[in-house]
Amino acid sequence: MRFWDWQSDARRTTRWLVLLFGLCVLAALAAVHGGLALAWRLLFAHLDYPKGFVAVNVGVTLFLILGGWWLTHEQLSAGGRQLAQRIGAREARPGSTPAEQQLCNIVQELCVAAQMLPPQVVVLARADAINAFAAGWEPDDAVIAVTQGALDYLTRDEMQGLVAHELSHLKEGDTRLNMQLAGMVSGLELVYHFGETLRERGGLAWWFGNAVMAAGFVGWCSGRLLKAAVARQRELLADARAVQWTRSRDALGGVLRKVMTQRQEAARHRGGWRADHRSHSGLHHPLVQHMLLAETPDSSRLEHWLDAHPPLELRVARIYGRPMRPLPLKATPAVREADGF
Repeated sequence: MRFWDWQSDARRTTRWLVLLFGLCVLAALAAVHGGLALAWRLLFAHLDYPKGFVAVNVGVTLFLILGGWWLTHEQLSAGGRQLAQRIGAREARPGSTPAEQQLCNIVQELCVAAQMLPPQVVVLARADAINAFAAGWEPDDAVIAVTQGALDYLTRDEMQGLVAHELSHLKEGDTRLNMQLAGMVSGLELVYHFGETLRERGGLAWWFGNAVMAAGFVGWCSGRLLKAAVARQRELLADARAVQWTRSRDALGGVLRKVMTQRQEAARHRGGWRADHRSHSGLHHPLVQHMLLAETPDSSRLEHWLDAHPPLELRVARIYGRPMRPLPLKATPAVREADGF
């Protein structure tokens, strides 16, 4: 795999998508004004637009978009460590088990290689699914969270691949980028709800409310699609970083193939992963879903345009250059030793 080319492609695509996102916000401003202007013409064809009509339309819309961004920023501004606490993660205990000692060692080693400050390592001890995420605004509040399932079923090389993937998100500032885009999407949603509120008042407000709702809905949907597309590119970039730092396709590739196995096994049981709350304990939190190594497959979405992650099969095929089968799950030697096997 040519991971240097892969990284360049992901960064280039991200830049174009972010540019399109900015144009989407500007288009939403223009669409709201255009819709209100059309409604005015339909209702008051014989009257000129009132003084400051354009400024008020654009100003209120921009206020709603920036207000949504600010609310999202406040919601996530607590930092990675507080987020980890909210979902029930605990600090890793290197001396407690060989697996946690190995995890902390790997984080330290890769941070030295990547020339970055090591984040706090936390464990989701009640989650049996193989997964992980990284979060944090600044290096001093960054965390990398790993599930108990990852500790139980991943080899040392695979754990390196998982950690390298998450450290890439911190190194590249993906958490901050995703949060900024999420804030703008929330703002576009506020525009839609503002139109809905206007429409409920009836009378003339019904016409203006419909115009704002239409513009807000199109902007909101477009923003969500672009935000998801950006997130997928950042996942591909982190995959390429993991291969670069570990110099092994089987490191991260093995992790993703074992996740495929877990999903196949879960699909054979009635209710799938939705019925197994322990498997994903702490991973269902809405603030965490888009940060995970692999999204938990419990979404009610019927399509994948809004997924924050590319399909596992695609990611594995990009790493190996061809489709690969899932890998069997078995406890790692460190886990077997700790359990007395």
